[in-house]
Amino acid sequence: METFAEVVRARSGDQSPGLLFEGRSWSWDEVVRESAQRAAALEAVAPKRADRQVHIGVLLDNVPDFVFWVGAGAVAGAVVVGINSSRSGAELAHDIRHADVDLVITEDRLAHLVEGQDHGIAPELIFNVDSATYADFLAPFKGAELPQTTPAPEEISLLLFSSGSTGAPKAVIVGQGRLGRLLEAMVGRARMRRDSVTYLCMPLFHGNALMLNLGAAMHAGATVAMVRKFSASAFAPDIHRYGVTFVNYVGRALSYVLSRPELPEDRTSTLELAFGTEASETDVARFTERFGCEVMEGYGLSEGVLRINRTPESPTGSLGLPVGGADVRVIDEATGEECPRARFDDSGRLLNPEAVGQIVGVGLAHTFEGYYKNPGAMADRIRGDDFWTGDLAYRDAAGFFYFAGRSSDWLRVDSENFSAAPVERVLQRVDGVLAAPVFAVPDASTGDQVMCVVELAPGASFDAAAFSRHLAEQPEMSAKWWPRYVRIIDRIPLTGSNKVNKAPLRAAAWCTDDPVWIRVGRTQEYVLLDDAGRDRIAAEFTSHGRQALLPA
Repeated sequence: METFAEVVRARSGDQSPGLLFEGRSWSWDEVVRESAQRAAALEAVAPKRADRQVHIGVLLDNVPDFVFWVGAGAVAGAVVVGINSSRSGAELAHDIRHADVDLVITEDRLAHLVEGQDHGIAPELIFNVDSATYADFLAPFKGAELPQTTPAPEEISLLLFSSGSTGAPKAVIVGQGRLGRLLEAMVGRARMRRDSVTYLCMPLFHGNALMLNLGAAMHAGATVAMVRKFSASAFAPDIHRYGVTFVNYVGRALSYVLSRPELPEDRTSTLELAFGTEASETDVARFTERFGCEVMEGYGLSEGVLRINRTPESPTGSLGLPVGGADVRVIDEATGEECPRARFDDSGRLLNPEAVGQIVGVGLAHTFEGYYKNPGAMADRIRGDDFWTGDLAYRDAAGFFYFAGRSSDWLRVDSENFSAAPVERVLQRVDGVLAAPVFAVPDASTGDQVMCVVELAPGASFDAAAFSRHLAEQPEMSAKWWPRYVRIIDRIPLTGSNKVNKAPLRAAAWCTDDPVWIRVGRTQEYVLLDDAGRDRIAAEFTSHGRQALLPA
């Protein structure tokens, strides 16, 4: 199929179960009919424009209307913009304006995020799916036929924001043609069959859920069992209730599931494959044993361009090898040269930090469809004929890739991406703090932890309790933003242009003679880190097979 619209249209007339949600079910034919109804309603309130496609902002949890509007956008040739509901109202207003959203679909639980904000959307073009007026709005279009015209492969299908943070947004362009081709590949990669049952618990505003689960299931005609949000306690009961065979995940999801008590039926579950990113080797092994399924880790981007998947020969802890023989390398950002291959000690710790560089798709820039209205972000990714991912890695002597974090100032904690800038702004409001650069350090299990380095004003001293109280009092302070480590330093290193040089700070992390405070669990308490504490951290990294990521 050449386009995503064709994937949706192919399910017309299909009476097999398509979508299951909170005791209700829709056949695939009914899903398509719901999509056709919304496509007709869209034409009535936002007719096709001469200057660009119509953009539909979807601010919903995983509810049926999200699925129906994804289908409606596809067949109507409109652009579906996934709006990240974890962001603040002001941030969402910025995203909505940036993405040229023409109308917003929301619900009772999230409607407050677009109330009183400067997003430029008229009140009559904000539709609440829980309201009676929404039902009245759709009613005249019940039974509408699919649009007669079909979108071209080069038209945009989705705009997916690649980060949930402040600063310049990065809305990844996903074309009708690329999505159609990708879903065909995903069906094979996820081993999706007509009788498969997928569990959709990751947020639909993210490409992982849209491409690995909903889209692939739609292409195969499989059944999607969807829940509003991921819940560790509900995961296993849902797997058994629906007879789930496939699940996608991101970040710590597997770890959270494994923290729940095992059910007697877990060992004989119907689950065949869990496909995702950033689970630790320990969690992969435990999840595999507990549910009797395969766990497949891979590296990919919403931007597309390249994928790195594990192979049967992939060493423990590695990402694997590039798919399709793509020319992917690890490049030193400063020199533009390929980094040396990694060397390890007997414990698996990386001996040569200079092996870490950015993952680059050599000669693959032409496959990137771009960021919407963001030339600065485009310049970061496209350098000549090459695509720079913004992610760090190293390669062993055999060529296998190992993930090493994210370059620049982006952090990823518990599957949430955010930039250092807003966190730094909060920290620099603390009395006595002169500067407080923030950066990512590896987490012992998966993803990143937040670390900050504090330079105090002359005569000031660090008060851990006051520091913690300040963070707790800041309304914009996300739970994911709290620093795990706080290093107190005499003078922050600077580059030749007087910019903060985070590279040596990141390399040393918590292994320094300077005082380092560590947060106690998820509490508001900080205590001084001593040698015994550092040893415990090292042992935790080793237990998860991530000792190579420990500071040198």
